[in-house]
Amino acid sequence: MAKSAKTAIKTKDQKAAAEAKNWTKVVRTVRSPKTGSYTFKESIVHKDKVKDFLKS
Repeated sequence: MAKSAKTAIKTKDQKAAAEAKNWTKVVRTVRSPKTGSYTFKESIVHKDKVKDFLKS
């Protein structure tokens, strides 16, 4: 199943597939001020703005 999806992306729209490689999923841990436990914030960010996302 993965092979067919992979080839479908390549054959249908190569430009969109190439553009999708510029995005990355970033997972950041955030400590709750109330309980002190950690939670995770997930976001999909452009690869050029990853450092800015992690700073904030």
